[in-house]
Amino acid sequence: MTGRDLRWRAAGLLLSAIACAGTFLHRDGSPLTIVFFLGAICGIVLMLHGKRVAVALRAERRGHCLTAAAIHTQRMRRQERRSDRGRR
Repeated sequence: MTGRDLRWRAAGLLLSAIACAGTFLHRDGSPLTIVFFLGAICGIVLMLHGKRVAVALRAERRGHCLTAAAIHTQRMRRQERRSDRGRR
């Protein structure tokens, strides 16, 4: 795990902890509870996926929502061609 990925995961942990503490302090049916709940969900996603969340958001913002899938299929094709060359 890279340092950058670890920082994103730590940010997710911090966001989730702050959101849980905020929810605990505003238990009286406050509308802020919904905001804190959403913050906790975002924190959990960051803890699980790390820097991949930032990469996906950046791709979505630029209008290239299928860029990751296109890169993956191209890499798979390249690997297939390399393995075919080795078999000859």
